[in-house]
Amino acid sequence: MVGEEGAFVLGWDEVLTEEELSTTLKVLCMSEEEFKAYKDQDSWEDNSEEEENSPLSNEALSRLKPPCKQLLYDSVLLTLESYRSDLKAEQDLLNNKDTYEKLSRREQQALHVRYGQKRILHQLLELVR
Repeated sequence: MVGEEGAFVLGWDEVLTEEELSTTLKVLCMSEEEFKAYKDQDSWEDNSEEEENSPLSNEALSRLKPPCKQLLYDSVLLTLESYRSDLKAEQDLLNNKDTYEKLSRREQQALHVRYGQKRILHQLLELVR
């Protein structure tokens, strides 16, 4: 369901691996009975028009059912804990011209990537609160 890397790709406005996240949340939030029925279907594809017509935009994420929102929230917290520093530390480093200029070009680029990732994750936390 999730792919080889076991990760989902989030953008500023929507989930880029929408189908994978949608299916994963659906399965993980099912009761045991619902999962057994779902597993016994001929296809794991969901044919409901409601879900086909509702991409996982930021607005759609904020309207998820509470168990799915909690699962996403907890997952984002775990992901943020895997970083060595928090969003504020990255922002402080970006704003400190002297310290920033002492970083190699590669370190500067990595800082920008980490900062962007953390901003997206914090945005997701706000959406699923």
